[in-house]
Amino acid sequence: MRGFRRKKPTAYSGNKVFFVSLHKLSLVKIRKEIKVGVVFVVATAILIWGLMFLKGLELLKPSRTLYAVYDHVNGLVAANQISIKGVKVGQVRKLYFDPRDPRKIIVELYILGDYPIAKNSSARIFNSSLLGSPEIEIIPGDSKVLALNGDTLQSQTEATLGQEVNRQLLPLKTKAENLIGSIDSIAIILQQVLNKNTRENLVDAIEHVKQTLANIAHTTQNLDTLMGSQRNNLARIISNVESISGNLKNNNEKITNILTNFSDLSDSLAKARIPATIAQVNNTILDLDSILRKINKGEGSVGQLLTNDQLYKEVEKAARDLNLLLEDIKKNPAKYVKVSVF
Repeated sequence: MRGFRRKKPTAYSGNKVFFVSLHKLSLVKIRKEIKVGVVFVVATAILIWGLMFLKGLELLKPSRTLYAVYDHVNGLVAANQISIKGVKVGQVRKLYFDPRDPRKIIVELYILGDYPIAKNSSARIFNSSLLGSPEIEIIPGDSKVLALNGDTLQSQTEATLGQEVNRQLLPLKTKAENLIGSIDSIAIILQQVLNKNTRENLVDAIEHVKQTLANIAHTTQNLDTLMGSQRNNLARIISNVESISGNLKNNNEKITNILTNFSDLSDSLAKARIPATIAQVNNTILDLDSILRKINKGEGSVGQLLTNDQLYKEVEKAARDLNLLLEDIKKNPAKYVKVSVF
């Protein structure tokens, strides 16, 4: 060991070691770059797939692109949901104006899956909720021919909340306008009618009404007082009325007979010769009037009696003597009447 000597490295051997180390370092760098590249590509693919998945554009499922043309899309935007009977089947890919007719809007419908859609189906824009964004609902048709990729569906647009409210409120608005016009006309008429004189008359009428109400209140109070004081009398009156009604009920048969007799009497009077009788009475009254006129003139015995004082005095004297005779007969009947018993 003592005689052993370590060889000194030569220049050639040092260069060889350097090149080997450099080659190994380059291989390590290349491997790292490949790994980074592979990771980047995989991450990019996952990112693209995730974005497509979040947008509802799944690359691994069969898909179709259908179209619909609208006059107004009511706020519909890309990525809005497409559903069939409430089940999501796709989303709106994009919207653009029809280059042949700028008044129309073309909507691309991206449909996932192989759900059969009839060619005469309709794509209806509607709002799923009060504050929700517009969606498209595909209403299946009854055609046996199915829609293929690139076909155009029929379009429908549901009225927006504002349009629906306006449609519901339009009749009410018309009625309100007519009512306001009527109120305006009535106000003008009232303004013309209620002039100064009319207002003064109304004030006077109101005052009279107040006085009338005060009088009614006073009368009511007096009536209440009278009813309170005459309560016993009213009770007796009501009792008497009840007694009378009871008597009428008990004598119902007699009252019926009386009414029957009156009916028979009225029939007899109807059959009687009333006009002839009235004519005779009229003639009798005329004769009596003629007699009274003669009496007033002093014609006849009665007329002499009324107009001749001497005759009146003699009649009065005869009446006085007759009265004395009657009194004497009352006092002394035996003097004038003889009664014999057999």
